[in-house]
Amino acid sequence: MKELFWLSVSGAVGSEAELNILGKISELDAELLDIRQTAIHQHFVLGALLGVSEQNNDGLNTLVAELSERFEVSCVRLATEEFGIWEKGEQCAAHVITLLGRQVDASQLSAVTQIVSRHNLAVIGLERLTGLSDPENENSQQRCCIEMTLQGFVADEPALRADLLNAAENLQVDIAFQVDGPYRRNRRLVVFDMDSTLIQHEVIDELAAAAGVGEQVAAITESAMRGELDFTESFARRMKLLKGLDVSVLEQIAHSLNLSEGCERLVTTLHKLGYKTAIVSGGFNYFARYLQSKLGFTYVFANELDVKDGKVTGEVIGQVVDGRRKAELLQELAQREGLSLQQVIAVGDGANDLPMLGIAGLGVAFRAKPIVRASARHSINALGLDGVLYLLGLRDRDIDALRRA
Repeated sequence: MKELFWLSVSGAVGSEAELNILGKISELDAELLDIRQTAIHQHFVLGALLGVSEQNNDGLNTLVAELSERFEVSCVRLATEEFGIWEKGEQCAAHVITLLGRQVDASQLSAVTQIVSRHNLAVIGLERLTGLSDPENENSQQRCCIEMTLQGFVADEPALRADLLNAAENLQVDIAFQVDGPYRRNRRLVVFDMDSTLIQHEVIDELAAAAGVGEQVAAITESAMRGELDFTESFARRMKLLKGLDVSVLEQIAHSLNLSEGCERLVTTLHKLGYKTAIVSGGFNYFARYLQSKLGFTYVFANELDVKDGKVTGEVIGQVVDGRRKAELLQELAQREGLSLQQVIAVGDGANDLPMLGIAGLGVAFRAKPIVRASARHSINALGLDGVLYLLGLRDRDIDALRRA
Protein backbone atom coordinates (compact mmCIF):
# COMPACT_ATOMS: atom_id res chain seq x y z
CA MET A 1 0.00 0.00 0.00
CA LYS A 2 1.50 3.32 -1.05
CA GLU A 3 1.05 6.60 0.74
CA LEU A 4 0.88 9.90 -1.13
CA PHE A 5 3.17 12.83 -0.37
CA TRP A 6 3.44 16.30 -1.91
CA LEU A 7 7.09 17.36 -1.91
CA SER A 8 7.85 21.05 -2.46
CA VAL A 9 11.38 22.36 -2.96
CA SER A 10 12.42 25.98 -3.59
CA GLY A 11 15.70 27.81 -3.97
CA ALA A 12 18.04 29.69 -6.30
CA VAL A 13 17.92 28.90 -10.01
CA GLY A 14 20.94 27.42 -11.76
CA SER A 15 22.86 25.86 -8.90
CA GLU A 16 24.42 22.43 -9.29
CA ALA A 17 22.35 21.27 -6.34
CA GLU A 18 19.15 22.23 -8.19
CA LEU A 19 20.13 20.04 -11.11
CA ASN A 20 20.56 17.09 -8.74
CA ILE A 21 17.10 17.28 -7.12
CA LEU A 22 15.50 14.87 -9.60
CA GLY A 23 18.43 12.52 -9.18
CA LYS A 24 17.83 12.48 -5.44
CA ILE A 25 14.11 11.79 -5.96
CA SER A 26 14.92 8.96 -8.38
CA GLU A 27 16.95 7.21 -5.66
CA LEU A 28 13.87 7.03 -3.44
CA ASP A 29 12.18 4.15 -5.31
CA ALA A 30 8.86 6.02 -5.29
CA GLU A 31 6.21 6.45 -7.97
CA LEU A 32 6.33 9.93 -9.52
CA LEU A 33 2.63 10.78 -10.07
CA ASP A 34 2.98 14.45 -10.93
CA ILE A 35 5.74 17.05 -11.20
CA ARG A 36 5.75 20.77 -11.89
CA GLN A 37 8.37 23.49 -11.72
CA THR A 38 8.29 27.23 -12.19
CA ALA A 39 10.76 30.05 -11.71
CA ILE A 40 10.57 33.80 -11.24
CA HIS A 41 13.42 36.24 -10.74
CA GLN A 42 16.06 33.54 -10.31
CA HIS A 43 14.04 31.63 -7.73
CA PHE A 44 12.46 28.25 -8.55
CA VAL A 45 9.72 26.17 -6.95
CA LEU A 46 9.47 22.44 -7.75
CA GLY A 47 6.55 20.30 -6.65
CA ALA A 48 6.30 16.52 -6.95
CA LEU A 49 3.46 14.15 -6.03
CA LEU A 50 5.03 10.89 -4.87
CA GLY A 51 3.61 7.46 -4.14
CA VAL A 52 5.81 6.02 -1.40
CA SER A 53 5.56 2.48 0.01
CA GLU A 54 5.19 2.24 3.77
CA GLN A 55 8.53 0.49 4.16
CA ASN A 56 10.26 3.34 2.33
CA ASN A 57 9.20 6.14 4.67
CA ASP A 58 12.68 6.27 6.17
CA GLY A 59 14.07 6.89 2.68
CA LEU A 60 11.66 9.79 2.23
CA ASN A 61 12.73 11.30 5.55
CA THR A 62 16.36 11.01 4.50
CA LEU A 63 15.61 12.70 1.17
CA VAL A 64 13.85 15.59 2.91
CA ALA A 65 16.74 16.01 5.34
CA GLU A 66 19.34 16.07 2.55
CA LEU A 67 17.39 18.54 0.45
CA SER A 68 16.76 20.77 3.48
CA GLU A 69 20.49 21.40 3.76
CA ARG A 70 20.37 23.52 0.59
CA PHE A 71 16.74 24.39 -0.07
CA GLU A 72 13.45 25.34 1.51
CA VAL A 73 11.57 22.02 1.66
CA SER A 74 8.05 20.96 2.60
CA CYS A 75 6.71 17.40 2.56
CA VAL A 76 3.03 16.80 3.31
CA ARG A 77 1.17 13.51 3.41
CA LEU A 78 -2.08 13.55 1.41
CA ALA A 79 -5.18 11.76 2.61
CA THR A 80 -7.09 9.60 0.13
CA GLU A 81 -9.88 12.16 -0.16
CA GLU A 82 -7.37 14.92 -0.92
CA PHE A 83 -5.95 12.82 -3.74
CA GLY A 84 -9.50 12.35 -5.06
CA ILE A 85 -9.98 16.12 -5.16
CA TRP A 86 -6.65 16.55 -6.95
CA GLU A 87 -7.49 13.81 -9.46
CA LYS A 88 -10.93 15.32 -10.15
CA GLY A 89 -9.33 18.73 -10.67
CA GLU A 90 -6.93 17.30 -13.25
CA GLN A 91 -9.93 16.17 -15.30
CA CYS A 92 -11.53 19.64 -15.33
CA ALA A 93 -11.38 21.85 -18.39
CA ALA A 94 -8.69 24.45 -17.83
CA HIS A 95 -9.66 28.10 -18.10
CA VAL A 96 -7.63 31.27 -18.48
CA ILE A 97 -8.31 34.79 -17.32
CA THR A 98 -6.28 37.53 -18.98
CA LEU A 99 -6.01 40.90 -17.22
CA LEU A 100 -4.99 43.82 -19.43
CA GLY A 101 -4.21 47.35 -18.32
CA ARG A 102 -1.61 50.09 -18.37
CA GLN A 103 -0.65 48.71 -14.99
CA VAL A 104 -2.06 45.76 -13.01
CA ASP A 105 -1.57 45.75 -9.24
CA ALA A 106 -2.14 43.30 -6.40
CA SER A 107 -5.50 44.80 -5.43
CA GLN A 108 -6.88 44.19 -8.94
CA LEU A 109 -5.55 40.63 -8.95
CA SER A 110 -7.03 40.04 -5.51
CA ALA A 111 -10.45 41.26 -6.60
CA VAL A 112 -10.47 38.92 -9.62
CA THR A 113 -9.21 36.01 -7.50
CA GLN A 114 -12.09 36.51 -5.06
CA ILE A 115 -14.60 36.42 -7.94
CA VAL A 116 -13.29 33.15 -9.38
CA SER A 117 -13.16 31.64 -5.90
CA ARG A 118 -16.87 32.44 -5.40
CA HIS A 119 -17.50 30.51 -8.62
CA ASN A 120 -15.56 27.48 -7.28
CA LEU A 121 -12.51 27.97 -9.47
CA ALA A 122 -8.95 27.79 -8.17
CA VAL A 123 -6.03 29.84 -9.46
CA ILE A 124 -3.24 27.36 -10.22
CA GLY A 125 -0.95 29.63 -12.20
CA LEU A 126 -0.04 33.30 -12.61
CA GLU A 127 2.24 34.67 -15.31
CA ARG A 128 3.12 38.11 -16.58
CA LEU A 129 3.09 38.13 -20.40
CA THR A 130 4.36 41.69 -20.83
CA GLY A 131 7.88 42.86 -20.09
CA LEU A 132 8.66 44.53 -16.79
CA SER A 133 7.32 48.07 -16.50
CA ASP A 134 9.04 51.04 -14.93
CA PRO A 135 7.00 52.13 -11.87
CA GLU A 136 8.17 55.71 -12.46
CA ASN A 137 7.02 55.68 -16.08
CA GLU A 138 3.58 57.19 -16.61
CA ASN A 139 3.70 56.75 -20.38
CA SER A 140 0.15 56.22 -21.67
CA GLN A 141 1.44 53.54 -24.07
CA GLN A 142 2.68 51.31 -21.24
CA ARG A 143 1.18 47.79 -21.27
CA CYS A 144 0.68 45.17 -18.58
CA CYS A 145 -0.85 41.72 -18.97
CA ILE A 146 -1.25 39.04 -16.30
CA GLU A 147 -2.50 35.58 -17.28
CA MET A 148 -4.25 33.48 -14.62
CA THR A 149 -4.69 29.74 -15.15
CA LEU A 150 -7.77 28.34 -13.43
CA GLN A 151 -8.99 24.88 -12.50
CA GLY A 152 -12.47 23.69 -11.63
CA PHE A 153 -15.97 23.26 -13.01
CA VAL A 154 -17.89 26.39 -14.01
CA ALA A 155 -21.48 25.94 -12.84
CA ASP A 156 -22.86 29.27 -14.11
CA GLU A 157 -20.69 30.80 -16.82
CA PRO A 158 -23.05 33.73 -17.63
CA ALA A 159 -23.01 34.77 -13.97
CA LEU A 160 -19.22 34.52 -13.85
CA ARG A 161 -18.86 36.61 -17.01
CA ALA A 162 -21.26 39.21 -15.62
CA ASP A 163 -19.21 39.46 -12.41
CA LEU A 164 -15.98 39.82 -14.40
CA LEU A 165 -17.49 42.48 -16.68
CA ASN A 166 -18.61 44.47 -13.65
CA ALA A 167 -15.16 44.09 -12.08
CA ALA A 168 -13.46 45.25 -15.28
CA GLU A 169 -15.52 48.46 -15.20
CA ASN A 170 -14.76 49.08 -11.53
CA LEU A 171 -11.07 48.17 -11.69
CA GLN A 172 -10.45 49.94 -15.04
CA VAL A 173 -8.82 46.89 -16.62
CA ASP A 174 -9.88 44.44 -19.31
CA ILE A 175 -10.69 40.92 -18.12
CA ALA A 176 -11.04 38.08 -20.64
CA PHE A 177 -12.24 34.61 -19.61
CA GLN A 178 -11.52 31.73 -22.01
CA VAL A 179 -11.43 27.96 -22.11
CA ASP A 180 -7.77 27.00 -22.44
CA GLY A 181 -8.53 24.35 -25.05
CA PRO A 182 -6.75 23.24 -28.24
CA TYR A 183 -8.14 26.13 -30.32
CA ARG A 184 -6.87 28.94 -28.12
CA ARG A 185 -3.38 28.85 -29.62
CA ASN A 186 -4.51 27.46 -32.96
CA ARG A 187 -6.55 30.28 -34.48
CA ARG A 188 -5.63 30.89 -38.12
CA LEU A 189 -7.81 33.74 -39.45
CA VAL A 190 -8.52 37.20 -38.03
CA VAL A 191 -11.38 39.30 -39.41
CA PHE A 192 -11.34 43.03 -38.63
CA ASP A 193 -13.81 45.84 -38.87
CA MET A 194 -12.03 48.94 -40.22
CA ASP A 195 -13.50 52.22 -39.00
CA SER A 196 -12.76 52.96 -35.31
CA THR A 197 -11.08 49.54 -35.11
CA LEU A 198 -8.06 49.37 -37.42
CA ILE A 199 -8.11 53.16 -37.81
CA GLN A 200 -9.03 55.91 -35.38
CA HIS A 201 -11.64 57.41 -37.69
CA GLU A 202 -15.11 56.81 -39.09
CA VAL A 203 -14.27 57.46 -42.75
CA ILE A 204 -17.82 58.38 -43.63
CA ASP A 205 -17.53 61.23 -41.11
CA GLU A 206 -14.32 62.39 -42.80
CA LEU A 207 -16.07 62.35 -46.17
CA ALA A 208 -19.00 64.23 -44.68
CA ALA A 209 -16.71 66.92 -43.29
CA ALA A 210 -15.24 67.38 -46.78
CA ALA A 211 -18.79 67.62 -48.17
CA GLY A 212 -19.83 70.20 -45.56
CA VAL A 213 -22.36 67.92 -43.83
CA GLY A 214 -20.10 66.70 -41.03
CA GLU A 215 -22.35 67.36 -38.04
CA GLN A 216 -25.39 65.75 -39.61
CA VAL A 217 -23.54 62.57 -40.62
CA ALA A 218 -21.60 62.32 -37.33
CA ALA A 219 -24.85 62.37 -35.35
CA ILE A 220 -26.28 59.52 -37.43
CA THR A 221 -23.01 57.57 -37.14
CA GLU A 222 -22.93 57.92 -33.35
CA SER A 223 -26.52 56.75 -33.04
CA ALA A 224 -25.81 53.72 -35.24
CA MET A 225 -22.69 52.79 -33.26
CA ARG A 226 -24.74 52.80 -30.06
CA GLY A 227 -27.20 50.41 -31.68
CA GLU A 228 -30.02 52.91 -31.70
CA LEU A 229 -30.40 52.82 -35.50
CA ASP A 230 -30.40 49.90 -37.91
CA PHE A 231 -27.06 50.01 -39.75
CA THR A 232 -28.51 49.70 -43.25
CA GLU A 233 -31.00 52.51 -42.64
CA SER A 234 -28.40 54.78 -41.07
CA PHE A 235 -25.91 54.01 -43.83
CA ALA A 236 -28.42 54.96 -46.55
CA ARG A 237 -29.25 58.22 -44.78
CA ARG A 238 -25.59 59.16 -44.46
CA MET A 239 -24.78 58.21 -48.05
CA LYS A 240 -27.48 60.51 -49.43
CA LEU A 241 -25.86 63.42 -47.63
CA LEU A 242 -22.61 62.74 -49.53
CA LYS A 243 -24.18 63.14 -52.95
CA GLY A 244 -22.06 65.43 -55.15
CA LEU A 245 -18.80 65.01 -53.23
CA ASP A 246 -15.78 65.25 -55.55
CA VAL A 247 -13.78 61.96 -55.56
CA SER A 248 -10.51 63.90 -55.56
CA VAL A 249 -10.79 64.13 -51.76
CA LEU A 250 -10.56 60.34 -51.30
CA GLU A 251 -6.80 60.13 -51.72
CA GLN A 252 -6.20 63.04 -49.38
CA ILE A 253 -8.38 61.47 -46.68
CA ALA A 254 -6.72 58.05 -47.13
CA HIS A 255 -3.26 59.51 -46.52
CA SER A 256 -4.47 61.34 -43.40
CA LEU A 257 -5.86 58.24 -41.66
CA ASN A 258 -4.23 57.30 -38.36
CA LEU A 259 -3.91 53.64 -37.38
CA SER A 260 -5.31 52.62 -34.00
CA GLU A 261 -2.84 52.03 -31.21
CA GLY A 262 -1.21 48.61 -31.58
CA CYS A 263 -2.64 47.98 -35.06
CA GLU A 264 0.65 47.66 -36.91
CA ARG A 265 2.20 45.53 -34.13
CA LEU A 266 -0.79 43.19 -34.12
CA VAL A 267 -1.11 42.73 -37.88
CA THR A 268 2.63 42.32 -38.46
CA THR A 269 2.87 39.69 -35.70
CA LEU A 270 -0.15 37.78 -37.01
CA HIS A 271 1.37 37.61 -40.48
CA LYS A 272 4.69 36.41 -39.04
CA LEU A 273 2.76 33.59 -37.35
CA GLY A 274 1.10 32.61 -40.62
CA TYR A 275 -2.37 33.98 -39.90
CA LYS A 276 -4.64 35.12 -42.71
CA THR A 277 -6.19 38.54 -42.09
CA ALA A 278 -9.29 40.19 -43.53
CA ILE A 279 -10.94 43.59 -43.47
CA VAL A 280 -14.73 43.14 -43.42
CA SER A 281 -16.10 46.63 -43.17
CA GLY A 282 -19.25 48.67 -43.49
CA GLY A 283 -16.91 51.41 -44.72
CA PHE A 284 -15.53 51.80 -48.21
CA ASN A 285 -13.32 49.68 -50.45
CA TYR A 286 -11.11 52.60 -51.47
CA PHE A 287 -9.83 53.01 -47.91
CA ALA A 288 -9.79 49.30 -47.08
CA ARG A 289 -7.60 48.66 -50.12
CA TYR A 290 -5.33 51.51 -49.01
CA LEU A 291 -4.84 49.72 -45.66
CA GLN A 292 -4.31 46.44 -47.50
CA SER A 293 -1.46 47.98 -49.50
CA LYS A 294 0.04 49.37 -46.30
CA LEU A 295 -0.26 46.35 -43.97
CA GLY A 296 -0.78 43.37 -46.28
CA PHE A 297 -4.26 42.15 -45.35
CA THR A 298 -5.13 38.92 -47.14
CA TYR A 299 -8.75 39.81 -47.94
CA VAL A 300 -10.79 43.00 -48.21
CA PHE A 301 -14.59 43.29 -48.25
CA ALA A 302 -16.27 46.70 -47.98
CA ASN A 303 -18.75 48.94 -49.77
CA GLU A 304 -17.97 50.27 -53.26
CA LEU A 305 -18.80 53.95 -53.70
CA ASP A 306 -20.83 54.69 -56.82
CA VAL A 307 -19.17 57.50 -58.77
CA LYS A 308 -20.36 59.31 -61.91
CA ASP A 309 -18.54 62.15 -63.64
CA GLY A 310 -16.07 62.34 -60.77
CA LYS A 311 -18.80 62.82 -58.16
CA VAL A 312 -20.18 60.54 -55.45
CA THR A 313 -23.81 59.67 -56.30
CA GLY A 314 -24.92 58.94 -52.74
CA GLU A 315 -25.27 55.22 -53.51
CA VAL A 316 -23.06 52.14 -53.31
CA ILE A 317 -22.55 49.43 -55.90
CA GLY A 318 -23.77 45.98 -54.94
CA GLN A 319 -24.85 44.58 -51.60
CA VAL A 320 -24.29 46.74 -48.51
CA VAL A 321 -21.89 45.18 -46.00
CA ASP A 322 -24.04 45.30 -42.87
CA GLY A 323 -23.89 43.19 -39.71
CA ARG A 324 -25.56 40.18 -41.28
CA ARG A 325 -23.28 40.33 -44.32
CA LYS A 326 -20.20 40.59 -42.09
CA ALA A 327 -21.13 37.33 -40.37
CA GLU A 328 -21.76 35.67 -43.74
CA LEU A 329 -18.37 36.81 -45.07
CA LEU A 330 -16.61 35.50 -41.95
CA GLN A 331 -18.20 32.10 -42.47
CA GLU A 332 -17.32 32.11 -46.18
CA LEU A 333 -13.68 32.97 -45.43
CA ALA A 334 -13.46 30.21 -42.81
CA GLN A 335 -14.76 27.69 -45.36
CA ARG A 336 -12.38 29.00 -48.03
CA GLU A 337 -9.43 28.53 -45.66
CA GLY A 338 -10.65 25.12 -44.46
CA LEU A 339 -11.08 26.32 -40.88
CA SER A 340 -13.67 25.78 -38.19
CA LEU A 341 -15.28 28.91 -36.75
CA GLN A 342 -13.38 28.16 -33.52
CA GLN A 343 -10.18 29.00 -35.41
CA VAL A 344 -11.44 32.47 -36.39
CA ILE A 345 -10.97 35.72 -34.45
CA ALA A 346 -13.24 38.70 -35.10
CA VAL A 347 -12.51 42.24 -33.89
CA GLY A 348 -14.86 45.21 -34.13
CA ASP A 349 -16.29 48.14 -32.24
CA GLY A 350 -19.88 48.71 -33.39
CA ALA A 351 -23.30 47.14 -32.96
CA ASN A 352 -23.12 45.94 -36.58
CA ASP A 353 -20.05 43.87 -35.62
CA LEU A 354 -21.89 41.82 -33.00
CA PRO A 355 -23.12 39.12 -35.43
CA MET A 356 -19.57 38.25 -36.51
CA LEU A 357 -18.19 38.62 -32.97
CA GLY A 358 -20.83 36.16 -31.79
CA ILE A 359 -19.97 33.35 -34.22
CA ALA A 360 -16.17 33.63 -34.14
CA GLY A 361 -14.20 31.38 -31.83
CA LEU A 362 -12.77 34.53 -30.27
CA GLY A 363 -14.85 37.70 -30.67
CA VAL A 364 -13.32 40.91 -29.33
CA ALA A 365 -15.05 44.29 -28.98
CA PHE A 366 -12.37 46.97 -29.30
CA ARG A 367 -12.91 50.28 -27.50
CA ALA A 368 -16.60 49.76 -28.11
CA LYS A 369 -19.74 51.45 -26.82
CA PRO A 370 -21.11 50.00 -23.52
CA ILE A 371 -23.96 48.16 -25.28
CA VAL A 372 -21.44 46.39 -27.52
CA ARG A 373 -19.03 45.55 -24.67
CA ALA A 374 -21.91 44.09 -22.67
CA SER A 375 -22.96 41.86 -25.59
CA ALA A 376 -19.50 40.69 -26.72
CA ARG A 377 -17.79 37.80 -24.94
CA HIS A 378 -14.47 39.68 -24.80
CA SER A 379 -13.47 43.31 -24.97
CA ILE A 380 -10.32 45.42 -25.05
CA ASN A 381 -10.70 48.95 -23.80
CA ALA A 382 -7.65 49.67 -21.65
CA LEU A 383 -4.98 48.81 -24.24
CA GLY A 384 -4.45 48.97 -27.99
CA LEU A 385 -5.35 46.43 -30.65
CA ASP A 386 -2.20 44.43 -29.92
CA GLY A 387 -3.89 43.33 -26.70
CA VAL A 388 -5.40 40.58 -28.87
CA LEU A 389 -1.96 38.94 -28.93
CA TYR A 390 -2.08 38.44 -25.16
CA LEU A 391 -5.48 36.74 -25.42
CA LEU A 392 -3.65 34.17 -27.59
CA GLY A 393 -1.13 33.62 -24.78
CA LEU A 394 1.78 35.34 -26.53
CA ARG A 395 4.46 37.01 -24.42
CA ASP A 396 6.24 40.25 -25.27
CA ARG A 397 9.50 38.39 -25.78
CA ASP A 398 7.79 36.08 -28.31
CA ILE A 399 6.29 39.05 -30.17
CA ASP A 400 9.58 40.96 -30.24
CA ALA A 401 11.46 37.89 -31.50
CA LEU A 402 8.94 37.41 -34.33
CA ARG A 403 9.14 41.04 -35.38
CA ARG A 404 12.95 40.88 -35.47
CA ALA A 405 12.94 37.69 -37.56
